[in-house]
Amino acid sequence: MIALDELHQMPLQEKLFVMEALWDDISSHQSDVEIPQWHQTILDEREELVVQGKARFIDWEVAKKHITDAIQ
Repeated sequence: MIALDELHQMPLQEKLFVMEALWDDISSHQSDVEIPQWHQTILDEREELVVQGKARFIDWEVAKKHITDAIQ
């Protein structure tokens, strides 16, 4: 197992490779990951808004700016 101090010393490219490998492994076992009920509720509510034609969508660049502005 890799110790956290070893991870901190890895070059960025190596960290990204490890992260992608971990994500690939986790995503190949999606059925093993439980979605918390609160999260499922939000997803269901948003899907219902789409079905009803009440969902609002904005451009991704605009969304990124809203997020950036909110965290600064």
